[in-house]
Amino acid sequence: MTLNNDLSNYSAPLTEDIWCLINEASCELGADAQRHFFEKGYAVGPARLGHDVITELLADLDHLMQPGHQGNHLWHEYHTNESTNPDTILFHALGAWRIKRSFHDLLWHPAITIPARQLLSSPIHFWHDQLFCKPARHGGVVAWHQDYSYWTRTTPMQHLTCWVALEDASIDNGCLHYIPGSHKWDLLPVTGLADDMASIKRVLNGEQWETFQSPEAVELKAGQVVFHHPLAIHGSFENRTGQSRKAAVVNMIGDTVTSDTNEPLLKGIPVIPTGNLLRGNFFPLLRA
Repeated sequence: MTLNNDLSNYSAPLTEDIWCLINEASCELGADAQRHFFEKGYAVGPARLGHDVITELLADLDHLMQPGHQGNHLWHEYHTNESTNPDTILFHALGAWRIKRSFHDLLWHPAITIPARQLLSSPIHFWHDQLFCKPARHGGVVAWHQDYSYWTRTTPMQHLTCWVALEDASIDNGCLHYIPGSHKWDLLPVTGLADDMASIKRVLNGEQWETFQSPEAVELKAGQVVFHHPLAIHGSFENRTGQSRKAAVVNMIGDTVTSDTNEPLLKGIPVIPTGNLLRGNFFPLLRA
């Protein structure tokens, strides 16, 4: 079919029956994984994206990382380097699903949506996507933060993040680290997304800061996914290896989440007035 330039106009996968051959039972979180999520604030998904899916995503990502590419006006945010230090690079962007079919259809992958449905106990709607890419040898940090501190323009807090490894993510090349149990803390203010891993210290008490001495690393193979709570504190260190570290993020919401602002929730989308549910083509239903 001939596609509209903005793929957010399509509220279903563009490739017909793209996930029909996947055994959905293999995507379900077991009791231990669910218990781990609610105790520690994160859990690795049991299913893995296939080689062909990852290959297409990486090829499209190479194109998207070139400034001035076709469709670049559709980004909500686009940072060739989120870091203020030109010697450490953190590519970060929101809106890939509007531009490339592979990132659009990724939103409906059962490895993402089935565990999300379990963890939120709700029909799942899309919130927004992200790309986080660290080049070899000089990849920058993603500083410790809580996702919901950036999302208070929506309420109630019924959000979930799925982090998708597009390449192997190791301790050496900047995999995610979590502060276990931090999802049970109060909401913290924003202290910065890049540059200084320790910037969060100024809003913590001594007991909280002590927990940062033993974070838990989550190393993933390409295609694996990890889910985390919107208050779970997480971050990732520099990449000094000879291998890049690329990841996609699918952020999701339950069906009770409403706008808490009369400003656009994301750059380039229509205003959803305060109190209205997040619905419409920018927030499609991913799993009922």
